[in-house]
Amino acid sequence: MKKIGLLTLAIALSTFGFSKNEQMNETATKTERAIFASGCFWGTEYFLQKVDGVISTTVGYIGGHVDNPTYREVCAKNTGHYEAVEVVFDPSKVSYEEVARVFFETHDPTQVNGQGPDIGPQYRSAIFYTSPAQKETGEKLIKLLEDKGMKIATEMKEATTFWTAEDYHQDYYDHKGSTPYCHGYRKLF
Repeated sequence: MKKIGLLTLAIALSTFGFSKNEQMNETATKTERAIFASGCFWGTEYFLQKVDGVISTTVGYIGGHVDNPTYREVCAKNTGHYEAVEVVFDPSKVSYEEVARVFFETHDPTQVNGQGPDIGPQYRSAIFYTSPAQKETGEKLIKLLEDKGMKIATEMKEATTFWTAEDYHQDYYDHKGSTPYCHGYRKLF
C-alpha cells in the first residue's frame, strides 16, 4: 500500500465533505469542561465522577493568586484558591445543566465559607463557568433554588487557571474504599 502525506490525505478527505476535525479523528467524542467547588474536593469528585456521561474528573485548585499552589499552601488560607473539580463530559450523554444539578444536590449551597465541618475560604461553593452558556445555566439554577426560599451562597466566577492537585488527592475515595463525610445526595430540583 502506498503511503500518502497528511496534506494529500486532508485534501482528499475534504473533497468528500469531511471537516478538519473529522479528518484528524473521525471517532473523536466532542467534550465539554466544567469546574465546580463545593467544599472538600474529594467529596465533590466522588459524586460528579458517577454521573453517566462524565468522562473524567480531576481535583485541583482555582481562583487564587499563586501559580501552581500546593495543598499545604491552599490549606494555609493565603493563596485565595478554592478546592475544585474539573469535569470533562460528553454533552451527547449528559448536559451541563444535569451535571450542575448534581453539583448543587450533593452539597449545601447555602453554607457560607465552608462545607459541613470543613471551614475556610478554600471550601466555598462556586461555579467556575467556561462559557456564557454555563454562566446562564448556573444563574438559572441559583434562581430556581432562591425561588424555593433558599439563600444560596454559591458564587458564579469566570474560570481562571485550574491547577491540578497532587496525585494522592485524585480519586481519593475510590482508593480509600470509603465515602464522603461532608457530601451527600438530596433532591433540590
